[in-house]
Amino acid sequence: MLKRISVKHLRRGMFLHEICGSWMEHPFWRSSFLLKNQKDIERIIDFGIAEVWIDTAKGLDVPDGQTRCESEKQVDKTLAAVADAPARQVERVPISEELIRAAKIVSKSKQAITSMFLEARMGKALDAEEALPLVEDVAGSVIRNPGAIISLVRIKNKDEYTYMHSVAVCALMVALARQMGLSEAETMDAGLAGLLHDVGKMMIPEKVLNKPGKLTDEEFTLIKSHPEEGQRILLEGRNISAVVHDVCLHHHEKIEGSGYPKSLRNEQISVFAKMSAVCDVYDAITSDRPYKKGWDPGESLRKMAEWTAGHFDEVVFHAFVKSLGIYPIGSLVRLYSGRLGTVIDQTEKSLLTPMVRVFFSIKSNLHVPPEIIDLSLRSTNDKIVSYEDPAKWNLPALTG
Repeated sequence: MLKRISVKHLRRGMFLHEICGSWMEHPFWRSSFLLKNQKDIERIIDFGIAEVWIDTAKGLDVPDGQTRCESEKQVDKTLAAVADAPARQVERVPISEELIRAAKIVSKSKQAITSMFLEARMGKALDAEEALPLVEDVAGSVIRNPGAIISLVRIKNKDEYTYMHSVAVCALMVALARQMGLSEAETMDAGLAGLLHDVGKMMIPEKVLNKPGKLTDEEFTLIKSHPEEGQRILLEGRNISAVVHDVCLHHHEKIEGSGYPKSLRNEQISVFAKMSAVCDVYDAITSDRPYKKGWDPGESLRKMAEWTAGHFDEVVFHAFVKSLGIYPIGSLVRLYSGRLGTVIDQTEKSLLTPMVRVFFSIKSNLHVPPEIIDLSLRSTNDKIVSYEDPAKWNLPALTG
């Protein structure tokens, strides 16, 4: 049985199932393990983790009255509030059409950002103007249909993660800026900031960045130095705006003050840094890493909704969900008709009625001929009833 408890009730012999909060913010390369020594418990507490899930079937339990159940109803309430709020309506080209153009942009972007970051590692000063055409290409694809490029950049291997993560955050920042109604100039600044936010990782040894095992305290401290390393690189660059500097330095700040490097609180963090915090975490948790398999897009939004109270700005997070959809492209969903499907595009009518490619019958436990369903049509007598975990059904990672 899974129980969510305060870290103050942890003791040796408990089986840690999951750490509540962003898995990027703690030094454990895996979140599920048996607590064998007091030092691990102390590290969990020292890193500001408030609650964890334990599995009482694999380890010790806690006395009655010391648990607190997960607030699934609160997460549902948060996402429902977003779905009910009006989103900015934009005309989109069909995703099948934009995917072709987006694939070319992603390939071009990968080459450009890899070259730019490697040059930064060798000490060459960055010139933001050289990156603007890349941001413009990404922004153009986002304007035509954000789902295309965002779904493509989520597919990355461990060797290209740092580079493609930057392109992904660029696209997510542009989509979020447009949803928030920012000006064209502000939107381009947001995209450029997303592209360069992790440039400081060029100063971190790859063996530490891509380490598949548990990080030492020294290694974790080294990784946490990348915002300031990035700021140093940008200060030596040219044509770099204040927004880009700000996002690079503060994209790991949290609104309750437990972030880094400056432990800023809500009112001290700029809207662009708040935007980057959301975009950075979303792409990181949906991507496969050397030490963790990426989560399903829909499940990732639910996790982030759970963290919003202390981690993200609520207004920014709500706008982010609107920009992606309650059921982002690539999400595995269960339909009322008893079938599984993958979300392949959003529709204009509602965030709750995307386009779904149905491929599996739960009733018969068999694959069925693929069928694309537009849930926004009145003639479609079906609806989404829940997200589903691909691992539960022994399905590979889904990308739409």
